[in-house]
Amino acid sequence: MSDVDLIARLKALSSLAGIPPEELEWLTFHGQYKEEEAGAIVAPKGKRIENLWIVLSGHLDIRVDRGAGLHRVMEWRTGDVGGMLPYSRMTGPPGDAYFEEKTELLLIHEKYFPEMIHRCPAFTAHTVHVMVDRARTFNTSELQDEKMISLGKLAAGLAHELNNPASALVRSAKMLLENLPEADTAARVLGAAVLNGKRMEAIERTCLTCLAAPLDRVLSPVEQADREDEFADWLMLHQLNPGYAASLSETDVTIKALDDLANAMSGKALEAALRWIASGCATRSLALDIERAATRIYELVAAVKRFTYMDKLAGPDSVDVEAGLRDTIRVVASKAKAKGAAIMLDVEPNLPLAYANGGALNQVWLNLIDNALDAISNSGRIHISARQELDWIVVQLIDNGTGIPPDIMPRIFDPFFTTKPPGQGTGLGLDIARRLLRRYHGDISCNSQPSRTEFIVRLLIEKHAATPVEQPSGDTTKA
Repeated sequence: MSDVDLIARLKALSSLAGIPPEELEWLTFHGQYKEEEAGAIVAPKGKRIENLWIVLSGHLDIRVDRGAGLHRVMEWRTGDVGGMLPYSRMTGPPGDAYFEEKTELLLIHEKYFPEMIHRCPAFTAHTVHVMVDRARTFNTSELQDEKMISLGKLAAGLAHELNNPASALVRSAKMLLENLPEADTAARVLGAAVLNGKRMEAIERTCLTCLAAPLDRVLSPVEQADREDEFADWLMLHQLNPGYAASLSETDVTIKALDDLANAMSGKALEAALRWIASGCATRSLALDIERAATRIYELVAAVKRFTYMDKLAGPDSVDVEAGLRDTIRVVASKAKAKGAAIMLDVEPNLPLAYANGGALNQVWLNLIDNALDAISNSGRIHISARQELDWIVVQLIDNGTGIPPDIMPRIFDPFFTTKPPGQGTGLGLDIARRLLRRYHGDISCNSQPSRTEFIVRLLIEKHAATPVEQPSGDTTKA
């Protein structure tokens, strides 16, 4: 294509309508025309881009999989400017940039940028606006991806934690329904027995002891078996059904209480009384199991609501750091249990409120604790502490994992840098965590050596806060 035709094509682009003709001529004389078919790659992932491109016709885009699925994060159509831009600090795209359809480009190599800045000030100013918009688009996309990944971790942990109480709830409800006919039968048998006032008083006294509360301590399987055998021996000694032993052993009733009941009655009356008492104990025990399981589900749902701040608007707030840390630990509890990991939390009493966004801060805690769980071996330890230092709240998260190698340490906060296998890490977590913290005057740092990695988060105390820090508008993205 001739230079005259290229100049005419550039002048016809509405996006460059404000660019003087002499600047378009300079771009044409220093540019290279390129035509590519659909599917060709214009900028491979991670490889440095050396050219600015102006799309004369066609369509190209970048699709990235940061762990939340492959999706488009940026696209260029006729008239758009992309690639390497003046003043940009990018190194390479986060994914392959390829042509969606047959596309024509005018490429300007970066070696011409110093001259272009002086000879084409209007076009250079246009590229600066493009760079700002691109940075905003990429930052928004990165944050959304990290939120989706955090949501996935939250959903996985919640599903696992809810499974146990939900299963217990269903199991106990079924057993309760199965036990109700026996309870009705036991009541009828007891009602048919000839009982005087003294016998009824003994039954009620034993029943109150039996139904008062479950055992106030958790027995080991051996201790529980011994207690059940003790009741079975007593029942057989009195020629009664030993099947009542299991229900009686789960209550606070004692052998002495049963002896007192046996002194008040015997024979069919004692059999009917024990059958009614055992049935009542079993029914109450199942009802308590249902209550405990339902309460656990309620507490988990409440923790998730607090964790996500789903009832509050996005923005700065007075945040309870301890509550956020506890809710996050509850969310990752299933992963910690699977590794046999111990997570210890040590919070200074009367810790003041922090100036932050509660939902964003919990996303930081989730990322740091989840990374620590990945880093430690089975039965590893994570120690989290929070304390006040002057106008700051300082949170330390220390794990006894393998540590971060010295050659990797300077890069851990770089966007898209990760040491995890493909599909298991996006390399965005720490970069986004730092950006979220700095928006509210906070910061994060790291120290690491073998068997000890420490992340330190500093948060401004709420009463010392001013206004959020605006995010830098420069092009710090990777594409």
